[in-house]
Amino acid sequence: MTTPIRPAASVLTAALSLAALTSSPTASGQELGAVQAPSSPLILRSRGSFLVGGENVTQTPTQLSYFTPQPPPAGTRVTVNQMYVEYMVPMLQRGAPVVMIHGATLSGKSYDTTPDGRMGWFEYFVRRGHPTYVPDQVSRGRSGFDISTYNDVRAGVKPVSALPNFWRFGDELVWTQFRFGPTFGTAFPDEQFPVEAVGELSRQAIPDLNYVLPSPNPNIAATARLATQLNGAVLMGHSQSGTLPLDAALADPTGIRAMVLLEPGGCRSTQFTDTQIAALAKIPILAVFGDHLDAVTGTVVNWQNQFNDCNAFLARVRAAGGVAEMLHPPTLGIRGNSHMIMMDRNNLQIADLILTWIGRNTRAGNQPR
Repeated sequence: MTTPIRPAASVLTAALSLAALTSSPTASGQELGAVQAPSSPLILRSRGSFLVGGENVTQTPTQLSYFTPQPPPAGTRVTVNQMYVEYMVPMLQRGAPVVMIHGATLSGKSYDTTPDGRMGWFEYFVRRGHPTYVPDQVSRGRSGFDISTYNDVRAGVKPVSALPNFWRFGDELVWTQFRFGPTFGTAFPDEQFPVEAVGELSRQAIPDLNYVLPSPNPNIAATARLATQLNGAVLMGHSQSGTLPLDAALADPTGIRAMVLLEPGGCRSTQFTDTQIAALAKIPILAVFGDHLDAVTGTVVNWQNQFNDCNAFLARVRAAGGVAEMLHPPTLGIRGNSHMIMMDRNNLQIADLILTWIGRNTRAGNQPR
């Protein structure tokens, strides 16, 4: 099934867009009443959640910030750096498992119901027959984070300079960085992101704690381990996690059947060695970029440069004998997609293009080499 192309979103006035961003906390695009009910039931074999990875470490009472009459003895143990994963398995499985990993200042919510209440990729991929697994990155959302450094600083055990950085995108910067329009409050004429519900995107953003993480980033090992547990999965990363599938494949390619890179912040085309490229060439790779890549973002990120870098990376992989393709909807006559392509008005149309590629590259016999 291919979703027909929807008409381009009309130009919204700056006043309307700004009102959406500055609306009261109870007036948003995705209150319960705005969630659209599907026309047919979702039939599952199973749904649930689990955790991948993590380290059981010893921390002091100060690091755990105990507030009890009898503090625990030194040497109390806790688990850190674990990855939370939510999943749905369809009753009728017709395709490979898919893992969807979110980007910066966000959580797995990115792939669920869209800001204006439409079906997200999490449910849609399941309806198309793919068991689908949606993590919260280690240090984000339901995966939690290691609080020890913050409590050590609070207690004076460590200096303030030891504090890792928390960060979030501001609404004004999101507008240009994610290419909703050329300036805050003004949408591109063909913009596909539902800017009337942009306030809901602000509500679902959460503090980004990636600077808390040790090196190497534990998301890499957790993602590779998840793919292995699934006995072969398609890894999909977005933006900050756009190249996480590549890093996971270099760590352990055992369970990775294909990789989808959604607008990564660069593909590091010149940073991979020839040996690494040869290893990555054993797994099919699809990169996906939306429209208006030459727009001014207001940050050091230039999406046209990232697009060019990914094309150069894909060329290196193809030269090594791999399957490496670019999906750029404007070349197909599909205009106006934003950085949040999984939330755009035509998100299911883009999903169908990705699903077609996944089906073509994960058929029986097409296993990691």
